[in-house]
Amino acid sequence: MRASTAKVWEFIHKWTSLICTAFLLMLCLTGLPLIFHDEIDEALNPDVWQPKYPDAAPLTLDQILTTALNHRAGEQAIYMSFDIVRPVINVTSGPTADAPGTQMHFASYDMTSGEIVPPADVGESVMEFILQLHTDMFLGLPGMLFLGAMGFLFALSTISGVVVYRQYMRKLSFGTIRKHKSTRHKWLDYHNLLGIVTVAWVLVVGLTGVINTLEKPILDTWRDNNLSQLLSEHQGGEIVQPVASLSDAVEQAKLAAPDMTLQFVAFPGSDFSSNQHYAIFLHGNTPLTKELITPVLVDALTGEVIGLSEMPWYAKALSLSRPLHFGDYGGLLLKILWAILDVITMIILGSGLYLWYQKSRKGQRSNAENNISSGVVNG
Repeated sequence: MRASTAKVWEFIHKWTSLICTAFLLMLCLTGLPLIFHDEIDEALNPDVWQPKYPDAAPLTLDQILTTALNHRAGEQAIYMSFDIVRPVINVTSGPTADAPGTQMHFASYDMTSGEIVPPADVGESVMEFILQLHTDMFLGLPGMLFLGAMGFLFALSTISGVVVYRQYMRKLSFGTIRKHKSTRHKWLDYHNLLGIVTVAWVLVVGLTGVINTLEKPILDTWRDNNLSQLLSEHQGGEIVQPVASLSDAVEQAKLAAPDMTLQFVAFPGSDFSSNQHYAIFLHGNTPLTKELITPVLVDALTGEVIGLSEMPWYAKALSLSRPLHFGDYGGLLLKILWAILDVITMIILGSGLYLWYQKSRKGQRSNAENNISSGVVNG
């Protein structure tokens, strides 16, 4: 590699690193507890609730729906979602099916008795605060896009760092730590070694993080294009009152999308359904595919399956990037590995700042000495 080309790569590595390092340190610090989000939530918010009849057969979806609407007289069901751990069903209702979020009511019901389950929100605010800081710094979409740009710079910094490392190690063996040299040289060797060892993981986590920051535009595009196309073919007319059994509709949807698990139901008139259909959303069964969603439309009057729509590739990329970003697809051991690599990344970022600071000081001292020498000669 020519000297001029090497200097360009060094310039790219230096400035992309300096611009994004402070934000990447924040993301690493907040990302560390988020890796263990479920375990921390369980510790801060121990689940003391138990189903009333643990050994009893669960109530049907129709029975839970009737119970929920009896508690909210005059309201209509908008959404129904399902707890993946407890025998609990959540029902969102409102004065109309297309009511705004401020008028919606959310309640959870015991599937064994139909009784209301008290909300379990102790300690949740801590993790919610960390998650919000990690995803958008409380700035909404602009904050997400800004952090996405920082993630892109981080990926560029990593790639340029590999190029610089290759040039730097031409006369040294891989992994060499020059312990006889100055502290700065030793930190440079550690910085380079840790960086090159973790480069694959850093790129995976960095790029999936960039994809995650595009969540809102990606989901909006999916909803406005693919999902709306499915709905628009059956849209129009007044919002119907469902007649078909919800339980039967869900079973038909499962047959249309086999090997998938029920996630939530959007009732006729809601944002995620048409005016005449149940929109039944199912997701994959494995840790890696649990975010892949398939909506199935079922006629709310006849119970007939109308159609389904698989997620487009860009929405699948988003869904797969979520568990991959936090190591949430291989159990606790993988989470521990992710945490160790996260700490190593913080060391790399911190050592990079230290090396830049030491090099800047050295340059300032050199300039000062040159100025003094020039003054002596001129004098």
